[in-house]
Amino acid sequence: MRVDVGRYKYIDLPLEKAVEFLERITAVRRATLDITESLRYIRNFDEFYEYMKRKFKDFISPPKDHKEIIEGLVVVQKLKLYVRNDVRMVTLVIDKRVSEDFLHTILKDIGYVSVLFRKEV
Repeated sequence: MRVDVGRYKYIDLPLEKAVEFLERITAVRRATLDITESLRYIRNFDEFYEYMKRKFKDFISPPKDHKEIIEGLVVVQKLKLYVRNDVRMVTLVIDKRVSEDFLHTILKDIGYVSVLFRKEV
């Protein structure tokens, strides 16, 4: 996990772990529009990956409910689908209002013992 200057968190996960990560967040909090759409993108990886390549996009931004934005419930700002060494990978850009401790807890819940944490300046 890395945190950029704007305090957005970037988490790189294999496809299956990304689904598990978002489903776990939904179980702990509640399902929001950004999470459900992100899950749809990830579960249909091949179609959206081809779309991203065709449109020369690095990231896809899932739609967000304005009420959920105001309430601070939005989790996923944008995501990136890519393939590295024949492994389908997902980079999730997490909203700055989501705490790092919460993300560490979720990552531990899905089986990650140690999380590499890096702040970019």
